[in-house]
Amino acid sequence: MYDAIQFILAGMLVGFCVGITGVGGGSLMTPMLISLFKIEPHIAIGTDLIYASISKFCGSLVHAKKLNVVWPIVLWLSLGSIPASFATHWVLENYLSQSNTYKAVLTMVLGFMLTLTGISIIFRNKIELFFKRFHRQDTSHFEIGRKKRVYIILMGIILGVFVTLSSVGAGAFGVMALILLFPNLPMIRIIGSDVVHAVCLTFVAGLAHMSSGNVDFKLLGWLLVGSIPSIVIGTLISSKMPEQFIRKVLGITLFLLGINFMLHPTKTKPVKAQQNIELSQPQTKTT
Repeated sequence: MYDAIQFILAGMLVGFCVGITGVGGGSLMTPMLISLFKIEPHIAIGTDLIYASISKFCGSLVHAKKLNVVWPIVLWLSLGSIPASFATHWVLENYLSQSNTYKAVLTMVLGFMLTLTGISIIFRNKIELFFKRFHRQDTSHFEIGRKKRVYIILMGIILGVFVTLSSVGAGAFGVMALILLFPNLPMIRIIGSDVVHAVCLTFVAGLAHMSSGNVDFKLLGWLLVGSIPSIVIGTLISSKMPEQFIRKVLGITLFLLGINFMLHPTKTKPVKAQQNIELSQPQTKTT
């Protein structure tokens, strides 16, 4: 019961931060599970992927109801990300799961994504000012040509690989890329399309991890119990909280965690070879 309370409180903390700042739960939940609760990296990532898909689902319904989703963008992103997610998991399962470098690879990729996420949060204002140079609110010339389809699929492949490996990146990096690809698309439609794609990708990647036994359903349940009400509360009071200060603290924290994961990746202790009893003990001959 003590562990359950801890996980509920963790879910509340992450949900509250997500509600206030909009920072993706994956960038907060996964490092917390690994660093604070000492959850195995593959279990933390697999569980967080399912957690993210469920927690983002309600938001995706709202965006869909308000017609904020450009479904062709979601489709072309998914054509790249979903096969890439399955392929990445297949490589992990068949070539790295029994290797001593398995956890190190996961935590190093997680560290890389956290570092990028931290930088994007710390310098968000400057990044937004930069993107505004490309961003126009005119939707009359919106189209998805053949060249842009290729770019969207390539972006989906990159997201599919990194999200499956780390559970981080489905939100922030997707938004940045879509702004550059579609500068004439309103921001709300970019965000809506990215959220719906993130639900699809995290759910598929989570199912892949689930097939390998990398999802702790009891842990998932307690996290959701704590986080879902906190997301609502955080969203409602976000206008009264010092969002910029909280974002800076989160960004610096994620950046430092990312650097730490890259410099000190979680390593599996090599399984000691079982001693050969037949060689170490004299054999008795039977007559």
